[in-house]
This record gives sequence, C-alpha cells and structure tokens, in this order.
Amino acid sequence: MDSSSGTDNLKTDLNRLGEWAVENEMKINPGKGTAISFTKSRVKERIGYYFGDQLIPEASSFKYLGIIIRSDLHWASHVNYTLQTAWKALHYIMRKLKKGNNITKRLVYTALVRPILEYGKVCLDPYREGQVSPLNRVQRKRLNLQII
Repeated sequence: MDSSSGTDNLKTDLNRLGEWAVENEMKINPGKGTAISFTKSRVKERIGYYFGDQLIPEASSFKYLGIIIRSDLHWASHVNYTLQTAWKALHYIMRKLKKGNNITKRLVYTALVRPILEYGKVCLDPYREGQVSPLNRVQRKRLNLQII
C-alpha cells in the first residue's frame, strides 16, 4: 500500500466516523485531538485531516499516557521530561528528609522517584549514551545521598 492510498483510506474512515457520530447524536470535538505523521522522508508533506468540516490540528509531538512521542520517533523529549520530573522529585526528598533515616529515604525514593525513571523506559534508546548517562546521574545522586 502506498502512502497516498493509505492517506485516502484514513480520510474515508474519518468521514465515516463523522457520519456515524451525527447519526448517533454523538458530539466529538476534533480540536481536542492531534494528528501526527510518522514518515522517513525529510520533507514532510502537510496533509490536512478533517473530521466533518473541522480540521484536526497537526503536531510534531504529543504526550500519550505520559510518554512524549515525536514524529521522527526520537526520544530526547521524553528523556528530558523524565529527567526534569525525576530531579524535582529527588530534590523534594532531599529537602523534606534531610534528617530522616535511610529506611525512610529508601522507601520514599522507591515510591516517588524510581517509578518516574522506570515508566516508559522501553521507549528509550539504550545505545544512546546522551540519553542513558543523565538518567544514571539521578541514580548516582541517590547513592551519594545515602539513600540505599
């Protein structure tokens, strides 16, 4: 199947969905959705997808279930978001539990920081040192804080 027939099929399906929604008196707001195209080509042709008479906004990335997905399928945005969130949680622990014992620190780290680092990690490119080493820095900081 070439890309133009796939695009035509998708547009046809969107029209059918719009007709079904009207027949069943269902209100769907296409402005709340996002269209994204995944392609290998360097020059991306803008394809306008419509739901009824309303254009579905197109984006180069979007957040889905806490994972940031980009049209080029690179994960740098997701890694940066994960790092930012993990550092915030770790600094929160550092501020609140300065005088806490190691058991409490470990429990709080396991509950607040580790899930952030582990969620969606299957998306990461483990061969890219630039993405893995910053995540490892969060883990090393935990060891430096005696949160073992």
